[in-house]
Amino acid sequence: MGFAKYYMRVVSGMSFKKFNTILERAHKASGRSKLWLTKDIIHCGLKFGGGYNDYMAFGWWDLNDEQRSTYVTRVVSKKLVTLLNDESQSHFFDDKEQFYTLFHDYIGREFLNFRTAKKEEVRAFVERHPVIFQKPAHGSCGRGCSRFDSRQFESFDAFYDELKAQDAWLIEEVLRQHPDQEAVYPNAMNCMRLITLVDSQNGEPHVIYATQKFGLNGRVVDNYGFGCRVDLETGVVCSPGVSGDATEAVVYTEHPLTHMPIPGHKIPMFHEACEMVKRAALVVPGMRYIGWDVGITPDGPAIVEGNNYCAHDFWQLPAQTPEKTGMLPVFEKYVPEFHR
Repeated sequence: MGFAKYYMRVVSGMSFKKFNTILERAHKASGRSKLWLTKDIIHCGLKFGGGYNDYMAFGWWDLNDEQRSTYVTRVVSKKLVTLLNDESQSHFFDDKEQFYTLFHDYIGREFLNFRTAKKEEVRAFVERHPVIFQKPAHGSCGRGCSRFDSRQFESFDAFYDELKAQDAWLIEEVLRQHPDQEAVYPNAMNCMRLITLVDSQNGEPHVIYATQKFGLNGRVVDNYGFGCRVDLETGVVCSPGVSGDATEAVVYTEHPLTHMPIPGHKIPMFHEACEMVKRAALVVPGMRYIGWDVGITPDGPAIVEGNNYCAHDFWQLPAQTPEKTGMLPVFEKYVPEFHR
């Protein structure tokens, strides 16, 4: 999609009802008048390409224009993706089967295309891996994913029929989670989102940001949980968690299920994970800006998925950026040809 078309889609997608909801939240959070906030939101949209969702997520009523200019907004994010990622190669990340095949050395698990596999191939797979994940070939944010224990069905045939009823596409081995990560939330693989950027000047990959995500409410995926910033030098969580809906900004200093503290949690094998995604970042040369979801297993890090259009907001939130500086200066450092 061309940038002009994308911009028009953003504008046409604006909702007066949603705007009023955000305006009410911003009013309660900031103490500013709704008239003042409305003018400021419009100003930020025109000057920085940040819509009302960005305004609320980043707490921009507390920032001046110099600080706001450092943030990657929705519009700036699209410009970066357009510049850095070759759309003709995005299918390697959008299609899970292609992704798993290409990055087989990094994913650490076995998978099978349920729709093309013979029934006996599925039977052999399930005998090796009684507990499986079922995923759609396309999609994001954990939508359409489910976990099954085949041993809870009266027979393999009953289990096979259930997968057909679920319109299963890919089935995969369930990764075991490192005990230190499982202690925080045991019901899902708690992934890190590691953002890689390939330098324009020397082609070197860099990890520019790390967010540790944790699941909530018994969900078997960590989507719609919360994320917290990880210090790139130490691999230690250095912020509280913030809810997946950035505009709600629910803050967690401990996990509500296990009561494990969030700030200070050390990610096991963090540096090994960073080195792994830097190698993976060079597999598809035309894709220079990727958000990798990485799980930590007892045996090492494993890539769960790669996102060629990674969310820009949840790694620039107020609780995670006490310095009140966004990520745009990092992009400008490694991609000097980029202009807002």
